[in-house]
Amino acid sequence: MLDIDLIRRNPELVRQALRNRGEEAALEPILELDSQRRLLIHEGDQLRARRNEVSREIGRGGEGKTTLIQEMRKVGERIKALEEAEKALEEQLAALLLTLPNIPRDDVPVGPDSSANVVVRTWGEPRAYDFQPKAHWDLNESLRIIDFQRGAKLSGARFYVLRNAGARLQRSLISWMLDMHTREHGYTEVYTPTLVRREVMQGSGNLPKFADNLYHDQEDDLWLIPTAEVTLTGLHGDELLEPGSLPLNYVAYSPCFRREKAAAGRDTRGIKRVHQFDKVEMYKLVEPEQSDQELERLVSNAEEVLRRLKLAYRVVRLCTGDLGFPSAKSYDLEVWAPGCQEWLEVSSSSNCTDFQARRSNIRFRREARGAPQFVHTLNGSGVALPRLMIALLETYQQADGSVVIPEALRPHMGMEKISPTA
Repeated sequence: MLDIDLIRRNPELVRQALRNRGEEAALEPILELDSQRRLLIHEGDQLRARRNEVSREIGRGGEGKTTLIQEMRKVGERIKALEEAEKALEEQLAALLLTLPNIPRDDVPVGPDSSANVVVRTWGEPRAYDFQPKAHWDLNESLRIIDFQRGAKLSGARFYVLRNAGARLQRSLISWMLDMHTREHGYTEVYTPTLVRREVMQGSGNLPKFADNLYHDQEDDLWLIPTAEVTLTGLHGDELLEPGSLPLNYVAYSPCFRREKAAAGRDTRGIKRVHQFDKVEMYKLVEPEQSDQELERLVSNAEEVLRRLKLAYRVVRLCTGDLGFPSAKSYDLEVWAPGCQEWLEVSSSSNCTDFQARRSNIRFRREARGAPQFVHTLNGSGVALPRLMIALLETYQQADGSVVIPEALRPHMGMEKISPTA
């Protein structure tokens, strides 16, 4: 959520930031509601001051006491009416503020869509083959580790079942990534619920804007998370963190659920774009002046996963028009899939500044009895499946249809190769 004080002080800065993001949200209704609310607050403060003054006069006794008491009854009624009107305006104002995305950092490239994203660096060279590499769905015809038909039988289109070495590969990747981030990168592992309350989904920035892309249980008003970022944001909602408690670094595995309505008709083959997938998510709560530096560290932690698997990848800085709703600055990691012949996003790391903290009311003190401030939050995939599996299967395929397991993963996998099934 944007700071209403910033909108009030510098509305043109906010307007330009929204234009850079391709948003046409009007600020005038917000400014008008804020003006009306402040007028009510001012009148209410004046009446309370008058009531306090009169209370002292009544306490001293003297003539006119009855008149003053009658006057205060009317003042009390007016104060109550003002408070009710102020509450209604606050609710309307909050609802409008929830629709505004975060303001991009100054060093974010300005552009309308992904065509304006900037490749910051690359790592590794795509492998050269002396045969035509297959896409993962063609490899699967002999490996038989992904069951598309039974996935559709169970749940419909864009669901799948993993079998044998396929299920083992996914489990091994998750365990290996969690071990890396906890043992080497200093994250605390947590496991969170997959269903959350509405206010938790709202705090992360997914509601109300993305309601159509979320799975919802209407009876209990619980929402299936699209990423563990949601629950990791809500973990410290409505908390005031004590001095010295930051930074907090969390990592969590979770299944993720997305309806993918906006992507209807795209990427329907294979397991690139599905309704349920698994992900290891990194999350940070930090002091504001540390958040840009921590974003670079977050990206590096995700890169380490790809480097150890020896997968060619590139780091992409997103432009204003391609930023996620709560993000002020983001990097994507895209890994090369030689069978699909495309770069696949396997990680998106973002600095959300104080945007989610304001929505979730997460504050901290720098010193004892110091003024509370909003934390900055950051999130990054560390990394996401199944696209990592796609890149791994296609990169390490052999001419005979087998797939070699990367050396770094073999202790978790307990095997060196996935061979075709006879």
